[in-house]
Amino acid sequence: MKTKSIYSCQKCGSQFPKWMGQCTECGAWNSLIEETLIASKPEKNQRFANYAGEKANLPLKLDQIEINQLERASTEIGELDRVLGGGLVTGSVVLVGGDPGIGKSTLLLQTLINLSKNNSALYVSGEESLQQIAMRASRLSLKSDNLKLLAATQVEKIIEHAKQEKPEILVIDSIQTIYTDLLQSAPGGVGQVRESAAQLVRFAKQSGTALFIVGHVTKDGALAGPRVLEHMVDAVLYFEGETHSRYRIIRAIKNRFGAVNELGVFAMTDKGLKEIHNPSALFLSHLPEQSPGSVITSTWEGTRPLLVELQALVDESRLTNPRRVTLGLEQNRLSMLLAVLHRHTGIITYDQDVFINMVGGMKITETAADLPLLLAVSSSLRNKIIPRTTIAFGEVGLAGEIRPVANGQERLKEAVKHGFKTAIIPEANAPKQKISDLEIIPIKNITEISSI
Repeated sequence: MKTKSIYSCQKCGSQFPKWMGQCTECGAWNSLIEETLIASKPEKNQRFANYAGEKANLPLKLDQIEINQLERASTEIGELDRVLGGGLVTGSVVLVGGDPGIGKSTLLLQTLINLSKNNSALYVSGEESLQQIAMRASRLSLKSDNLKLLAATQVEKIIEHAKQEKPEILVIDSIQTIYTDLLQSAPGGVGQVRESAAQLVRFAKQSGTALFIVGHVTKDGALAGPRVLEHMVDAVLYFEGETHSRYRIIRAIKNRFGAVNELGVFAMTDKGLKEIHNPSALFLSHLPEQSPGSVITSTWEGTRPLLVELQALVDESRLTNPRRVTLGLEQNRLSMLLAVLHRHTGIITYDQDVFINMVGGMKITETAADLPLLLAVSSSLRNKIIPRTTIAFGEVGLAGEIRPVANGQERLKEAVKHGFKTAIIPEANAPKQKISDLEIIPIKNITEISSI
């Protein structure tokens, strides 16, 4: 067999014929690692042939393609089913990422125990021994006569066992420990992760096996390994939240069978992860006494609204460049909104440190948090309390206008359900019919917040 050395970037997976200090594709420094490729037979190298497990056919017109209803299996964990889009699809490949110790293996073990009641399941561990997995199951009071466990790290042997056992659900924990004999590099490298995942995905598509792949994350919070790994799978689920916190949040970053950015909320207990059926009540259950700088907002996550608390602390700065710190929100957007606040209301913050926090470990990317953020900053700066029974949402433009956000009516209904009495919202989101027990304060421009 012929061998060839290449240099692969551990950040983006790009390959180069010689070593360089900086990857020219992603800009990462000292990320190129030498890998030795072994030329294999042509038939073994066709890893993407018949990728979806279908025979080569002639092109078809769109209206000639027969659409079959997706077969979904319930995991018996409602929040996980929600994130998956309604259940586990036959032949789907799901990548689960998160910090060490956050609960990935625990959740998947619980899921396989539930699924193994009516389906054949195989749990492949490359990090833990079978005794360790059995001890965890005993500690969580999980019992199953159908779940089979396998400790293996070579992908060819894993696929060979899977062909013999013919499981309907397969878990690989984790992809960074799996290697293939086609490459001589160490497990966890870009080439090993890419090639091993490609073989597993091809097996899942051809056999109709639902596959869960556990992936490690880097210190930056991104999945370790090449970005191509996320493109190869059908769904990417991220664990969010702090490992020392009791609560865990699972977000769907990618999902070919359901809504993107769908959210599932869990609580870590001595019996494993327990789903939270009413996340809004959870995030609002520990509200302290009314204090300046605190505003309740409604964020839309996937297919439902969530009520969360946004906190702001504005304090005099003695630094040349005042600090702008955000937890759960984008820092650049905070700087932009503070400039809008100064330009259109005259509220000065260039000599103040501004700290923003989303309570409960939530991360918000939508623009509906703009208005409550500026209300919280103004409240902290003026030391004026916004009542706990008030909710706010809305997007703020550079001209100071308050723009509407999607699903405004559903957000208001969620607020009424939790006992809120006042809603500060964009004028375009104001309901045409009056909502009982809820006072609507519609505003057009950011200049109107000074009177609130």
